[in-house]
Amino acid sequence: MRAYEIQAGFGLDKLVQVERPDPTPGPMQVRVRVKATSLNSRDLMMVEGRYNPRQKLPLIPNSDAAGVVDAVGPGVTRVKPGDRVMSLFSQAWSAGEPTRAAQVSTLGGPLDGALADTVLLHEDGAVPTPAYLSDEEAATLPCAAVTAWSALVTHGALKAGDTVLLQGTGGVSIFALQIARLLGARIIITSSSDAKLARARTLGAHEGINYGTTPDWDKAARALTGGVGVDHVVEVGGAGTFEKSLRAVRPGGTVSVIGVLSGGAGTVPLTPILMQNLRVQGIFVGHRQSFDALNRAFALHTVRPVVDRVFEFSEARAAFEHLKRGAHFGKVVVRVG
Repeated sequence: MRAYEIQAGFGLDKLVQVERPDPTPGPMQVRVRVKATSLNSRDLMMVEGRYNPRQKLPLIPNSDAAGVVDAVGPGVTRVKPGDRVMSLFSQAWSAGEPTRAAQVSTLGGPLDGALADTVLLHEDGAVPTPAYLSDEEAATLPCAAVTAWSALVTHGALKAGDTVLLQGTGGVSIFALQIARLLGARIIITSSSDAKLARARTLGAHEGINYGTTPDWDKAARALTGGVGVDHVVEVGGAGTFEKSLRAVRPGGTVSVIGVLSGGAGTVPLTPILMQNLRVQGIFVGHRQSFDALNRAFALHTVRPVVDRVFEFSEARAAFEHLKRGAHFGKVVVRVG
């Protein structure tokens, strides 16, 4: 099998293509020939050593895979050879609250991931691909789409007429836009690019705020709600944006903490959380039950993921560099098979 490994040390320059023996599926395991994988900020952080500097190497990165089952191990009943499937980020998390077992069963670290032409999955971690999606589109769903669904639906209980504030136009935020539109919510989105804001409006965003020209975007969001504040913030920025998110949300509202693009360490302003009775919810992607619900909703409405660009397998490092530059809109995909 062909794969990319993070080998002796971290960094994009340490990401090298290798050949490994084809794995044999064991009990309850499924072997998938990967057709496409998408990139997440977590994957880039893992490659660069910022996610877990103590991660054991070598490691095949990437959590998102879409492909075709070509062999199954003893006891497998969920899928069969020839089935199109996607990977579940946390292979041991089917439903309910996360457990320690779920936290250590994640693809792309600590388990080998999907930047390879073959991956082994647990049968519970192989999710059927909606028939209307291409492999490149399907590869975008396992982390970004499930994270957005978990934030807004599984935990957020977003409903028609609510107002949601989305940060940026990366994978999670664009999926959150599509999901919020399905639910009938009002959508405010931020970006430093007027062109991206215009594109977001074509997808259903109601208002856009350029945080480059309007650095007090929290005040702008409150103004758009008549001074009340938004019902829900999808917080992907991290330490650099968290306080503004707290100021943008209404009393009793929710902030879903998803990303750390501007840093993961910082002081936590407890007073506004307490005085405004805010709900701050950490989102660890999501379980299979959420993924299945997302797929049903997307298939019913034929929602198509927004793919920014597709790179070939030989261009995997360039794909990461493209993601790192932050010029993308939606998801960055690597075509594998």
